Amino acid sequence: MGKSFVWFFLTMLCCASAIATDARRNVLFIISDDLNNLLGCYGDPQVKTPNIDRLAARGVRFNKAYCSFPLCGPSRNSLLTGLYPNSTGIHENSQVFRQTIPHQLSMPQAFRQQGYFAARIGKLYHYNVPNSIGTNGHDDPGSWELELNPAGVDRLEEHSSIFSLTKNQFGGTLSWYASPQSDEHHTDALMANDANWVLERCAREKHRPFFLAVGFFRPHTPYVAPKSPYFDMYQEAEMPVVQGIEEDQADIPMAGLASQKKEQEQLTDALRRQCRQAYYASISFMDTQVGVVVNSLERQGLAENTVIVFTSDHGYHMGEHGLWQKMSLFEESARVPLLIVAPGMSLGTISETPVSQIDLFPTLAELCDVRIPDNLQGQSLVPMLKDPSHTGRGWALTQVTRGGKLRKAKNGNEADGPFFGYSLRTPRWRYTEWDRGAAGRELYNHDNDPRELTNLVENDEHKAAREELAVALKDAVASTLPPDGKIPRLQLGTWAPLLADP
Repeated sequence: MGKSFVWFFLTMLCCASAIATDARRNVLFIISDDLNNLLGCYGDPQVKTPNIDRLAARGVRFNKAYCSFPLCGPSRNSLLTGLYPNSTGIHENSQVFRQTIPHQLSMPQAFRQQGYFAARIGKLYHYNVPNSIGTNGHDDPGSWELELNPAGVDRLEEHSSIFSLTKNQFGGTLSWYASPQSDEHHTDALMANDANWVLERCAREKHRPFFLAVGFFRPHTPYVAPKSPYFDMYQEAEMPVVQGIEEDQADIPMAGLASQKKEQEQLTDALRRQCRQAYYASISFMDTQVGVVVNSLERQGLAENTVIVFTSDHGYHMGEHGLWQKMSLFEESARVPLLIVAPGMSLGTISETPVSQIDLFPTLAELCDVRIPDNLQGQSLVPMLKDPSHTGRGWALTQVTRGGKLRKAKNGNEADGPFFGYSLRTPRWRYTEWDRGAAGRELYNHDNDPRELTNLVENDEHKAAREELAVALKDAVASTLPPDGKIPRLQLGTWAPLLADP
């Protein structure tokens, strides 16, 4: 009788454990590459993004979400560790956090260590685009149980047909191509198909929760997408061209405009329109693939217990302030789309409080009951998911590097070495300091200047706000450092990917 009772007790215990495991939420983490907020759900009147818009209608849209660093490698290392770049030590694309803080748990690694099936498809950590497509890029092997790296015709086959401002360069310069090949021949579509295969596996093994990360390459340059239907969705003549650049730049410090590239002087209005058309086409192509993945999640019966995140690694300029691509501290470069669909949370609502992408790690961990490292610097966004009016910390910080040639020493000579620019975004203000103010400052009032066209930093009418924001920025910057106050440096002998790989 006693043995029967023990067997019954153990059986019930195992069943309870299985039920508890089944109840843990899954995560579908979708990240786009070089995508700004030109999306239908964020109010863009021309772009066609029905699948991303559908996600926004199902969850919470964060209207003021910001990256920590507007460059792929630093931003992704920060997002995936929950640490600011000053605590990862990663401020450029050629480094990975395992070289600086080798024992830090990444977000997918934490999920994996606590029983989740963690899988990656495409670009989560930094990749060179298009040359690294189809490889592991600068990936972190400890983060995943399964890694899939499909490669389509956009990887190498179409290079000779791509228009580029700089001959034989594609990823780092403005470049585009309306491909005659249909969706299924392109990398992002192959990735969506792989995601369907993974989700079918997850549906068969529902006893184990999953963390599936899908990193689409579009709309990163080169903007390659099938001509039909994506380029055909947009008429070149209807594409907007930013005007008033010279007047806009008059009150911007030199450091604020340093992301300009020499080859961009070639841009005529016709090329600007073609560029915008190609960017929109790439976004719509990527949006279709988002739909394929989410539809598969629903078809497999997994959606009701899955948290869905959609975001980008940073924002992107399309001519605003005379800038293109990334690496500025203006709204277009620092701001990112962020949608979170979580079972039992708010539907179709908007959060207006500033948040950071470093908040994603603690947020997903709380939603999924996953333990996190003690040193994470983000805050959980679960209060905003329950009540979008919750204010959280009330600010977001973005930083970027600038070359030493922009810094002037006190004697008027150029000083060596790079410096940082930091920008604090509050609900009303953006306040920016370059080299702690020595290379310039900026102040923009978003209540009446959402395009950041008028720098108010020298306007005494806003002296009190400026001084208050300067103190707040100093405190925010201090919070980005590790406990010892020192930015981690590269450690010789630590593992790193072979960065020379294609």
